[in-house]
Amino acid sequence: MKTELLTPNEISRAAEIIKSGGLVGIPTETVYGLGANGLDPVAVRSIFQAKGRPQDNPLILHIPDPSWLERCCEDIPEAAWRLAERFWPGPLTMILKCRRRTPEELEALKKGPICSCTHTGPRIIPDVVTAGLDTVGMRCPAHDLCRAVIQAAGVPVAAPSGNTSGRPSPTSVGDMLEDMDGKIDAILDGGDCQVGVESTIIDVTAVPPRLLRPGGIPLEELRDVLGKVELDPAILRPMGEGEQPRAPGMKYRHYAPKAPVIVVKGSPARSAAYILEHLSPTYWDGVICFDEFADWYPGHPVERLGGALDHWENARRLFHALRAMDEAGVKRIWAQSPDTAGLGLAVVNRLDKAAGFHIVEV
Repeated sequence: MKTELLTPNEISRAAEIIKSGGLVGIPTETVYGLGANGLDPVAVRSIFQAKGRPQDNPLILHIPDPSWLERCCEDIPEAAWRLAERFWPGPLTMILKCRRRTPEELEALKKGPICSCTHTGPRIIPDVVTAGLDTVGMRCPAHDLCRAVIQAAGVPVAAPSGNTSGRPSPTSVGDMLEDMDGKIDAILDGGDCQVGVESTIIDVTAVPPRLLRPGGIPLEELRDVLGKVELDPAILRPMGEGEQPRAPGMKYRHYAPKAPVIVVKGSPARSAAYILEHLSPTYWDGVICFDEFADWYPGHPVERLGGALDHWENARRLFHALRAMDEAGVKRIWAQSPDTAGLGLAVVNRLDKAAGFHIVEV
């Protein structure tokens, strides 16, 4: 397969590929996504094939504006509308109940032509999107090109991050090509992503609402709108055997470069000193660190995360830093970890999962 590289002027081409059951790399403000018609189970299965993604890992549906929520969901709580008003378009995904087809809709399906791409189940959203759950993640992205493609396609677009499953998520067209060239129909060039980590996922079917994945909207801002928001335990620990993920990124080792990662937590100065003390003089170690300590490790590949207190910049640079370590060919990676305030929680979550929870506390 030859992967087309589309310019920002080729929105209609990207939309046509999606409508016809193909796969398109689409830009969002968080990371690049791998988009397919979210109502076509055959197209959605091809996402899993291209990524090598486990089938029990649910996908997120992307829509161009909040009015589309009622096409896909039912029993939408008032909290969801408040979040949409505050944060959409933006890096927030809400878990909502899938809408069930009415008896009239089911009867119409029986009378119409059925093909392999027609989803005929009782819920509007195919089970391959939701991993069999009766809930679905919904997001309205802030990237203008992304919303324009969805609007032109006329269908909700299922779009996980456009990386090979388990690798760092792509934040540029170059990253997408590295993982998906020859595997998908096209990639729409929308420039580099501005947020750099995936969307925040909140389950608003739970009472109180539950944060399932930290991301581009900090927990503090969610609580400002909703009051109490609980944290799912899987944010900062591995999921247990037999636990079913309710959202992407909860269960499996994610965001990982080829070399093993060791995350060092503690005050910035102490974690930097610990890394310096434990770098191997002969082993090809790389370091991901805050700007203040980038000169501490001569002779080793170093990637800067931004300032120790600049969590927005830490998030924007994280996946690029992990991919750069692959390019450098290091055999082991030491990484400083920010605290969990604001967007720091999302960075901590991604680093912990990249390391398979191989963490040193100093």
